[in-house]
Amino acid sequence: MTGTDVPVLMYHEVSPTPHPAFRRYTVTVRQFARQMRWLAAFGYQAIDMDALVRARLGQGSLPRRPVLITFDDGFQGCADYAVPVLRRHEFTAVFYLVTGLMGETSRWMLPELGVELSLMTWETARALTAEGFQCGVHTVTHPRLATLDPARCRAELVNARKRLEDELGRPAVHLAYPFGSYDPRVQRIAAEAGFVTACSTRPGLSGVDDDLLALHRVTIYGHDSLFDFACRLRTGTALRDRLGQALGGVVRHFRLRRGPGPSWRDRG
Repeated sequence: MTGTDVPVLMYHEVSPTPHPAFRRYTVTVRQFARQMRWLAAFGYQAIDMDALVRARLGQGSLPRRPVLITFDDGFQGCADYAVPVLRRHEFTAVFYLVTGLMGETSRWMLPELGVELSLMTWETARALTAEGFQCGVHTVTHPRLATLDPARCRAELVNARKRLEDELGRPAVHLAYPFGSYDPRVQRIAAEAGFVTACSTRPGLSGVDDDLLALHRVTIYGHDSLFDFACRLRTGTALRDRLGQALGGVVRHFRLRRGPGPSWRDRG
């Protein structure tokens, strides 16, 4: 099958004790294990980015129920807690690494969240690669690429790709945009830097017409129930998100029909 919509799942941290400041993007080990059991029970087969590209270019086929599991940032918790669960189900995954901070901490989180989490070392990344997992690029320092001047943007991408290839001895042609920050200029620089795919944070399933340099993904949140997970897997969003969007549309419709309400100056 080549025309199948593929859920590209986006995880960040997996930990038994989520940090409160990062709870929204941290899945507990128990949650992650239940989600992987659900995938296995319903016949999903994990693929990597190379398999997706081959299928999209008409050079290969996809399994009946493909899923692509990705982890942004390269947190040590994912190596410690997610990988053993993936092994049990014989699932592969893609880990996007911040090449300039390997073995250090996620200091880009300090300004907004006031927290730093440990990042995996190059030794860990090499072990994952040897085991069959895929490692991709998440830039050198995790900046918002669309805010950078062209020279620095290019340096973040070119230098990260070279470092990953030097450390792992494998081609590095898959990218994830930090913070989901990109624009046509960033896409052009990514293509010139040699990247074949780039993951965005645009919500949704990846269809046959998906831009390979702006792939849709399905964000998995720490507050998701297993029902939410199942809905995201099939539709790209959780049921409550869809209901919220529908309700918002109804509210906007009635506001437009009624006209603008009184301003704050008109309220007693």
